[in-house]
Amino acid sequence: MTPTLRAATTDDLTQLVALEAATFDYSQLGRQSFRRLITSPSAHLFVLYEQQQLQGYSLLLTRKNSKVWRLYSIAVAAIARGKGVGRMLLEHAIELAKRHGATALSLEVKVDNQAAIELYRRYDFEVVDLLPDYYPGHADGYRMRLTFS
Repeated sequence: MTPTLRAATTDDLTQLVALEAATFDYSQLGRQSFRRLITSPSAHLFVLYEQQQLQGYSLLLTRKNSKVWRLYSIAVAAIARGKGVGRMLLEHAIELAKRHGATALSLEVKVDNQAAIELYRRYDFEVVDLLPDYYPGHADGYRMRLTFS
């Protein structure tokens, strides 16, 4: 089966909320937040399905007077990890931002999330800032950025 990547709709809410709860133990988006993001002109929420099962999602945020887009979140279902889902979502996010005229893509990541950091570095993201005590539980974060040439 070939995975399907598309813009999220309200039909995806139940699976999005379940994936969010299974993936993150902090700052989880709820049903109402996802509903608002699906219709927001400043949010780009994409889902990747295989056989009607949500494999992952990506969420990009934009601001009116900024050409720097923010990759707010990528979540990959446990059953889909190690299968290139994160890579597909990241490549799509980069391409979408470029296509819409962004000059850079920025994100935050926990300093101990080595798998994510390695993925971002493979796509030339660089650490531009250390964010002390950024996450709940006093965990530090990195701000990473990919500047498009």
